[in-house]
Amino acid sequence: MLTVVGTHSGGEYARVVTGGITDVPGETMLDKRDYLRDHADHYRRRLLFEPVGGVLHAADIIFPSRHPEAQFGYVILESTEYAVMSGSNTISVATVILETGMVEMVEPITELVLESPAGLIRLKCACADGKVVSVELLNQPAFVYHQKAPLEVPGIGTLSVDVAWGGMAYVLAESTELGFAMTPDEAADLSRVGEIIKAAAVEQLSAVHPVHPTYAGITQTEIMGPLARREGVLHARNAVIVRPGRLDRSACGTGTSARLAVLHARGEIAVGEPLVHESVLGSQYVGTIVGTTEVGGVPAVSPTISGQAWITDIAQLGIDPTDPFPEGYTLSDTWGPVAPPRFPQDA
Repeated sequence: MLTVVGTHSGGEYARVVTGGITDVPGETMLDKRDYLRDHADHYRRRLLFEPVGGVLHAADIIFPSRHPEAQFGYVILESTEYAVMSGSNTISVATVILETGMVEMVEPITELVLESPAGLIRLKCACADGKVVSVELLNQPAFVYHQKAPLEVPGIGTLSVDVAWGGMAYVLAESTELGFAMTPDEAADLSRVGEIIKAAAVEQLSAVHPVHPTYAGITQTEIMGPLARREGVLHARNAVIVRPGRLDRSACGTGTSARLAVLHARGEIAVGEPLVHESVLGSQYVGTIVGTTEVGGVPAVSPTISGQAWITDIAQLGIDPTDPFPEGYTLSDTWGPVAPPRFPQDA
């Protein structure tokens, strides 16, 4: 029996597991992520696959952390991968921890330190009347792999793209080059084109993390809307396409971090300058570069992401021993023409 708290951040739904999985082997959250992937992937399937879940869902499992600075740790479960970092999931986890009383809420600001598979994430949670009204997280450093690299995309032609790390590896393309207005009615086309671009980028552009070469390469596409200044503040829309080919409903925290790294490398944003980043729904995260650093000798930026999450439901998930689908299933009408790949232990 799993106790889960449903949330959404900027429209992106995530189930946060608060009970039923006490712990799994591993010294760090990265170790625990690897254990779940290699030995206990049935949890991800139970939470995300149909009929209980769906392709639009993500999930997070809260674990005790052995890091002396962290109150808790968490592992992120996505449709087809175990991401080491996610902004929307982190905002949801922090909101659940405080609004369910796992950590005492202090108004007006509660500071948390959570251990993600990517490392420690420091958060400042603005609270009022028992509610988390905003979460600001200091993400792991973001950096650029490729700037304005030519990419040959079948059926589209040659694009000029960037590849950057923001907690996940992104290929970033300009909406103006693709003819998108970045509106909700384009969601299906954005997803289709994004998957084609992603497949081409995986084949043509290397993205090996300079410190953690076992981290996944390019798994995300970000289509970037044009920058504009409104009352002196930078604004832009974006669309992040998540495997197996659907649109992130939020403005995407790791995608915002990757874009901040690209903008800084181009000289289009300064340290301390906010970027109001919108999803195609119009939901917003605010990203700010608070400093510069390096990752394995590669110039990088330290980004903060601010956003909000809302609790939508609380449930207990169990398995009837006669259920013919104890670990769920996927069908190509929503999961794409090919079912999500099984991990090596499932072969």
